[in-house]
Amino acid sequence: MLDSCLPSPTELPKLAKNTDCDFAQELTPPRRCFKTRLLNIVMCITTFKDQPGIRLSQQLRQTMGKLTAEGIRSNDRLARSARPARQGDQCMGKQHVGHREIASFADDRVNLPRDKANELRAQARGLRERLETYLAEHPDFTLRKMLLSGSLAKGTALRSINDIDVACYINGADAPQDVGRLLDYLAARLRKAYPNFKPEQVKPQTYSVTVSFQGSGLDVDVVPILYDGDPNWYGNLVSQDDGSFLSTSIPRHLEFAKKRKQAQEIHFAQVVRLVKFWARRMKAENSNFRFKSFMIEMILAKLCDDGLSFSDYPEALQHFFTYAARSGLREQIAFKDYYPLSSIGTFSEPVQIIDPVNVANNVSKLYTRAQADAIVDAALDAGDAIDAALKAPTKQETVRYWQKVFGSSFQV
Repeated sequence: MLDSCLPSPTELPKLAKNTDCDFAQELTPPRRCFKTRLLNIVMCITTFKDQPGIRLSQQLRQTMGKLTAEGIRSNDRLARSARPARQGDQCMGKQHVGHREIASFADDRVNLPRDKANELRAQARGLRERLETYLAEHPDFTLRKMLLSGSLAKGTALRSINDIDVACYINGADAPQDVGRLLDYLAARLRKAYPNFKPEQVKPQTYSVTVSFQGSGLDVDVVPILYDGDPNWYGNLVSQDDGSFLSTSIPRHLEFAKKRKQAQEIHFAQVVRLVKFWARRMKAENSNFRFKSFMIEMILAKLCDDGLSFSDYPEALQHFFTYAARSGLREQIAFKDYYPLSSIGTFSEPVQIIDPVNVANNVSKLYTRAQADAIVDAALDAGDAIDAALKAPTKQETVRYWQKVFGSSFQV
């Protein structure tokens, strides 16, 4: 992975031999992309240093020393990403914190408890059943179907969840095409279908309608989908990113997630939750940090499809952070579940994660290079912390390094 701001492969040999080349300039970029650029330099040097006629300048050797001092063990990390861990790689730190301890932490701090999840699903099911009853009595009603969507439907919800996502399919022929008017239209019909709700319990928001349950305090975000009868339940969703209309199929999204969960039962969904928990902590520490959950799910789905095992949670987390560091989030991610890869068009955005059910939608299209670099930087920090934890000689030190990933709530 070569960043556009770094020397190209054809330029590197000249730079390596040129003792006057000011490589120090490469070591003084803004903090947000420091480790990313260092990693790129290491990869360039590693690729070309053994070619005939290549002589590394003294300055370049000093640069390599600085990289080592920075603790960016890129070669080790790249090697580990290309092969499964061997028994000999098991380190002292795993005696203190290994798969079992991470799983226990997830149960205590990360995962939505089963009884709470069942309660939330029951309330969403109650909404759907009441709509189905109303539809049976009013077959010409324009609301056609409700489907639980989002993390609760996929089994990847965190303990901190405070609302539920529900998709509502609306007969597109009769509904307004303007987002604001469409949300008012949906709210009015939800009030009609659910006459027991007070008007203030059904409120249009920016891109959805919130239905509030007074007893539980639970909010259900109802997202409209304009539907024209497609047998695979494709329709036009109001995008939560920018309010534009976006073709999607909720059943296919759920089927896509289910396939990966079946490939690695328990473990796929658990690793998704662990990485989402990490990203949530990053957002709490830095209000400018962006990394939406769907992107995390797609990266892990790619790693799952590539055959990487998630059955050991420390190793699975390192799979994720290694991929983010190695790729710089500049590799296109796409899936062939519902369309051939040859049908993917050209995208100009720096981060390209293609919607698995809509070949024309780059789900990361709003992410800038700076935001991608911030994710990579955070992933490098997390990966370094896990590396250190796996080599730590004492339990106290091991826990301290894991707290750099999961925060002070991580205890053993």
